[in-house]
Amino acid sequence: MNRKEVLEILEEWNFWKKDLKVGISRDPYLRVLEKRLSSEQIKVIMGARRSGKSFIMRQLAKWLMDEKKINKYNILIINFEDPRFSGLNTKLLQQAFDVYLETYKPTGEIYVFLDEIQEIPSWEKWVRTAQELDKANIIVSGSNSKLLSSELATVLTGRHLDLTVMPLSFSEFLKFKGIEIKNDIELIRNNIESRVSLAEYLNFGSFPLVVLGQDKEGTLLSYYDDVVNKDLIKRYKIRKTEEIKSLIKFYLSNISCPITFTSSGKFLGISALSTERFSAYLETSYLVFFLKRFSFKFKEQEKSPRKVYAVDTGLANMVGFKFSSNSGRLAENLVFLELKRKTYDNPFLEIYYWKNAVNEEVDFLVKEDTKVKELIQVCWDIEDLNTRKRETKALLKAMDEFKLKKGLIITEDFEGEDDYNGKKIRYASLRRWLLGL
Repeated sequence: MNRKEVLEILEEWNFWKKDLKVGISRDPYLRVLEKRLSSEQIKVIMGARRSGKSFIMRQLAKWLMDEKKINKYNILIINFEDPRFSGLNTKLLQQAFDVYLETYKPTGEIYVFLDEIQEIPSWEKWVRTAQELDKANIIVSGSNSKLLSSELATVLTGRHLDLTVMPLSFSEFLKFKGIEIKNDIELIRNNIESRVSLAEYLNFGSFPLVVLGQDKEGTLLSYYDDVVNKDLIKRYKIRKTEEIKSLIKFYLSNISCPITFTSSGKFLGISALSTERFSAYLETSYLVFFLKRFSFKFKEQEKSPRKVYAVDTGLANMVGFKFSSNSGRLAENLVFLELKRKTYDNPFLEIYYWKNAVNEEVDFLVKEDTKVKELIQVCWDIEDLNTRKRETKALLKAMDEFKLKKGLIITEDFEGEDDYNGKKIRYASLRRWLLGL
């Protein structure tokens, strides 16, 4: 590419000649990044495609200009998914950096934002060199956890700080809808609005563009196509494209259910080896997650079925096969995603499901360091007596095993507390729990 072409692209992605849209502020992520900016380490933003990484980068750049009074010419943003870039390699990366330096001649500290960096082969070597030579304060983003992690581990060991971005939490979702709920009084005041919002959150998920847009189905299908074609088929050079599409549909049709790679493959006519390999691709591309059964024995953990969850309930509804109302499984998926967010914030936190020898099951076991901290059941309609008896029985068994005095059941709307010989089971509505009230 010639210098003029590169400069034209850069000028469209930067604040140099115009005010770029920065969207609605994602405060939890920005607070973390703002604190980390003073570090000399590489700042890495990972997460699902279209979860908002690019806008978070812009918001951080805007904060630098507005709050830290950094000159706009000291900030360079490069989006490597721009189709006008040709020959994606470190030579192009260096050329873009040189064109920027030659054109705007920044003085003082330079902030470089490299968006969707996984598109550049061997990017980590360029980044490490730039860091070691103190060329810039570097922030990178990417949509493939394994790709980034492996490259960071080999070349940037101990030189990076990671942040994982997820689709909107329920509190962020309400913020995007212009609703703010910080306490019980505000929840009561916004009772109808929060109910309607939760129904939308369950049905259409929480990718920012889906939440804000009118064509929700079209946006979700477009996202799905991008992940399948760019993050999976193209990146991993998959030839059996129908097999991986069948596997995705199968998983998204069975969210919150236990699966094994062998049985899933057999059902779809795919070898167990291919199923396991494809499943790893799906997880590293943030399309689905797998939850292991808790056991003190590592071998038992690995051999037991895993429960599958989607990165977004809207995507599961749009791509998965629906044959009946599945509000309970969607609610469980939302609880999983909220717990998953917490594990990204706290590296000592782990989540599992629990199941005993007689197949009594608790949806989530939360472990912090070496201690089991919490047991959570998700039951959409707890007022059915048989369902209530089954859910509480399993929860009490697990509480006995881990010597816990309290357990939690998350419901559609039922709230209260039961006492079982000194053991307390609390019932919380999904809305209240998701909002942390």
